[in-house]
Amino acid sequence: MAIDTLPEPSIPVTTPFRPKLGFLTSTPIIAGATICLGLIIAMSIAAPLLAPHDPQLLAPAQRLKPSSAQFLLGTDAFGRDLLSRIIYGGRISLLIGLGAAIFSISIGLVIGLVSGFFKWVDAVMMRVMDGLMAIPAILLAIAVVSLSGASLMTVLVAITIPEIPRVARLVRSVVLSAREEPYVEAAISVGSSLPKIMWRHLMPNTVAPLIVQGTYVAASAILTEAILSFLGAGISPETPTWGNIMAEGRAYFQVKPSLIFWPGLLLSIAILSVNLIGDAARDALDPRMKQREAGK
Repeated sequence: MAIDTLPEPSIPVTTPFRPKLGFLTSTPIIAGATICLGLIIAMSIAAPLLAPHDPQLLAPAQRLKPSSAQFLLGTDAFGRDLLSRIIYGGRISLLIGLGAAIFSISIGLVIGLVSGFFKWVDAVMMRVMDGLMAIPAILLAIAVVSLSGASLMTVLVAITIPEIPRVARLVRSVVLSAREEPYVEAAISVGSSLPKIMWRHLMPNTVAPLIVQGTYVAASAILTEAILSFLGAGISPETPTWGNIMAEGRAYFQVKPSLIFWPGLLLSIAILSVNLIGDAARDALDPRMKQREAGK
């Protein structure tokens, strides 16, 4: 007598994350931040087309020149065109911000998923993360750069390391909450493979928080790079970055304040714009924020 087998129960899968970019223009302030950040990104990408001079060309005879038709923002202490160096400086600063966000989220996502799902891994990894978080980020970055030497990759690694624990703890908290959901327990009970559970049921819950966290990491990385360069522990001084330009200009601040003012202004606008967009993304992607707004 044949025994009919019951069909395998269907397991609900979390709804795929579909980002809506309407929050980028939700208010005039956010729209202005989006436009400012877009212009800075476009300026950095098109630097070879927009920069009127070679940013590393030394011209001692033209040092500390005021604004003119030839040099719109004047020159620095080595005769290099200030406008060209500011335009090219955005490339390095934004590249480090984007790179730190991508690397810290990628590594922190893996650590957070594994730690949140396996208690024995969580007991070890979270203590390591706590140890890294106990060290001030700027001191850890300076130590890494001092040991490995100043270069773009070294600075990127030095800035990324302190951000990984924050991302890992965020993902871990989301996974600890999601793994108690009925659909995850059902997937485990029917013997779904671990990669399938991670990919289809747990990771989609982390996308929205990681997008918000990524904006904060990018803004923090841009600022940290400027601090390292200003302290002389960042990328080599001849490489144009906003931090390097301000570091070289501080000795001539009383003679020519624009050496610090213009790169500092762009740095402030970029960081403020990223933070404002991050706040808008949090309000748009976090259901709890919508509930609080509705309850007011």
